[in-house]
Amino acid sequence: MMKALRRVFVFFCLSVLTLLTIPSSLAQKSVASPADTTSPSTPKDIHTRAKLHTELGSLYFQNGNLIIALEELTIAISIDPNYAQAYSTRGLVLFHIKEFESAEKDFQRALSLDEKDPEISNNYGWFLCQTGKVKESITHFQRAIKNPLYQTPEIAVLNAGSCYIKLGDLDSAEEYIRRSLRFTPENPQALYQLANISYKRGNYDAAKEHLKNVIRLSDPSAEVLWLSLRVERRLGDSISEGSFTSQLRRKYPDSPEYQEFLKGNFE
Repeated sequence: MMKALRRVFVFFCLSVLTLLTIPSSLAQKSVASPADTTSPSTPKDIHTRAKLHTELGSLYFQNGNLIIALEELTIAISIDPNYAQAYSTRGLVLFHIKEFESAEKDFQRALSLDEKDPEISNNYGWFLCQTGKVKESITHFQRAIKNPLYQTPEIAVLNAGSCYIKLGDLDSAEEYIRRSLRFTPENPQALYQLANISYKRGNYDAAKEHLKNVIRLSDPSAEVLWLSLRVERRLGDSISEGSFTSQLRRKYPDSPEYQEFLKGNFE
């Protein structure tokens, strides 16, 4: 259903882009008053075209088509070099193709254009957290969360909680993650992070319960299966541990988690 909706949205965007780039020969056929001196490409048109290419790039990014996503976002920036969202989204794509230096430049450019945009702050915070600048990331998450215009504050709240885990501050992590669950009570990623916190605290029964809910709500990822088998290992349930190991091997043989399993790095 979601894929069908995305196809409809892509078709809509392309249709609008076509309307915004009508050949001049056709445009000349329309009747205009002598006083009409509007340019064929007004600032509003430029912004709309850049926004649509950015949204297309974001959709391709979500679908895992990173090359086309990068192309769309670069087109958006060429149309409007001052459109901050295009730089922020391209920064995420560049991170995923391991172009970290270029990603950093795009995030910095986005912030220079619109430092108050909460989505940009969240995206940059996430990038910093993933690239080892965890303490610095928290500042950007908090900036996003405090912005009353932010439409999805639960994303930044959960991201902050996940990064507090990396800092070893489990109390703050749990506080933020439970706060995110007030927005979306059955968010699998938030429940996974609670399981992760419980595991790190040695509360394996609680971790197991959280993981049961994660698996109930979504197809388990490699990280969920990896944590699940380690929890069962701690609880001494060899049958359940074997089941999760088998799933990890079958579904994600090339994952970092399975490679850790092969090395025996259970911690």
